[in-house]
Amino acid sequence: MDKLEIDNILKLKELKSELEFERATSIYGKLRWMTKDDNSLEPIRQHLKSLITQYEENHWNDESGISDEQITESDIAEKIVSSENKFTQKRKDLIRRKLKEAGISQQDLAKILGHRPNYMSELINGVRPFSRDDIVVLYRLFEIEFKDLVPPFLKSEVTNHIKLTLRRLKNKKVKLKIKDLETV
Repeated sequence: MDKLEIDNILKLKELKSELEFERATSIYGKLRWMTKDDNSLEPIRQHLKSLITQYEENHWNDESGISDEQITESDIAEKIVSSENKFTQKRKDLIRRKLKEAGISQQDLAKILGHRPNYMSELINGVRPFSRDDIVVLYRLFEIEFKDLVPPFLKSEVTNHIKLTLRRLKNKKVKLKIKDLETV
């Protein structure tokens, strides 16, 4: 389970990487306007703010101590999160278009999927991941391709494991190239 899934955020003591920092900043931005409709998200938003501020103070406060490696890591993290956000926005627009074509609301979709309306909003906005069942229902109801519903991104631990394993494999029939495993 991802540390930055909404149910886990309040358990976090600190952000440990540029990627976590960028993802936290992205979620914080989404929650900023979502709290207007669902005040229960405010403690999560405030905790994220605290984690973000703490990370910035620990890693970016001393300008003379910022390394080229740190800047490179930050640039890569920004690129990954930007790609994730573009995917989420495209999926959101597609789902909303299909809802409009079908003449049903997001609240109706929440009922169909068995979710409360605010939870549905969290799913649509990429704050929570869709379940496998949710994705299959969206595919079947609206004929949305799986490639448009399932994010194509791998967790860095998975990517690192696959890269290492591919290097060690002696079977050259494996056609997957390392570049195919990039997270962006």
